[in-house]
Amino acid sequence: MLNFKHYSLGRRHIVMSTQAVGSIPEDPAQRRLLELFNLLAPNAGMTRSSLEGVSLLRANRPMPRMPVMYEPSIVIVCQGRKRGYLGDQVFQYDAQQYLVLSVPLPFECETEASEQEPFLGMSVRVDLTMVAELLMALNETQGLAQYEPAGMYSTPLDAALSSAVQRLLEALASPLDAQILAPGIVREICYRVLTGEQGGAIRAALTHQNHFGRIAKALRRIHADYHASLDVDTLAAEAGMSLAVFHAQFKAVTATSPMQYVKTTRLHHARLLMVQDGLNAGAAAVRVGYESASQFSREFKRLFGLSPVDEVKRMRVAHDAPPPRAHKPVPRYVTAV
Repeated sequence: MLNFKHYSLGRRHIVMSTQAVGSIPEDPAQRRLLELFNLLAPNAGMTRSSLEGVSLLRANRPMPRMPVMYEPSIVIVCQGRKRGYLGDQVFQYDAQQYLVLSVPLPFECETEASEQEPFLGMSVRVDLTMVAELLMALNETQGLAQYEPAGMYSTPLDAALSSAVQRLLEALASPLDAQILAPGIVREICYRVLTGEQGGAIRAALTHQNHFGRIAKALRRIHADYHASLDVDTLAAEAGMSLAVFHAQFKAVTATSPMQYVKTTRLHHARLLMVQDGLNAGAAAVRVGYESASQFSREFKRLFGLSPVDEVKRMRVAHDAPPPRAHKPVPRYVTAV
């Protein structure tokens, strides 16, 4: 449920909520939505639902501007407000909007929330196999999308998609419904996004047309091998572009340079390893490809504004993070706290 605006700086993510702080929503559907969130995600932070790829997000206090990295996903805000910063673009979003990220993007984000009116959202990871099937069917009936693709889109939530979101939350509240009905509703949500107001542009992005597709290929290489030795020559060759064209197109998609993107990806993964797996800074640095612990600490503080130790403490307090997990997680394309 996000929507982007264009400011003098660029595009946006927002919609201002008019609901009074602490008030009970008059709309029965919104009231039921909040009830379901209180049932499914009562604690602050990210709650993984019983359906793989669907997570619920909750913040009970304001969160200052900080670096984040999101995987390709559909993000729906049910209550509260966020503001995102990508290069010189500013995005603001709140209820009744949805956000689509067609490639993993590092950006900065701040959250407005309170105990009386917490931020509530849902993230649906983009299943590229499912999307490919839907795109094939849509291209057969509607033809190839003739739009300029981009890495991030925000669009008002229409009635059909809003209904699907509500039904997905209802299904997740029942173990049997979650197993039988929820996968079909997620497929419907993807279909609604691909046929919505900006569906043509999103289809173009997910089809990886033109230069965008080549940059997406380089991004996949980064997220598969971020811990290895990567340089611009290797990434440009992966994309099949000259260095000059690769630099220009990479920045057009991600709002940063290739090597800065690699560095940011490594630092985000290192933060996850420390917060979720309990690694110390030295071990996390080695795991993500740093040879110098002091260089890692300097670059970590430059990105996140705190030392590794202090940032881990802040993340645990801000997100009510659980203790480090005992088992190694399944590798993901990209992850975010």
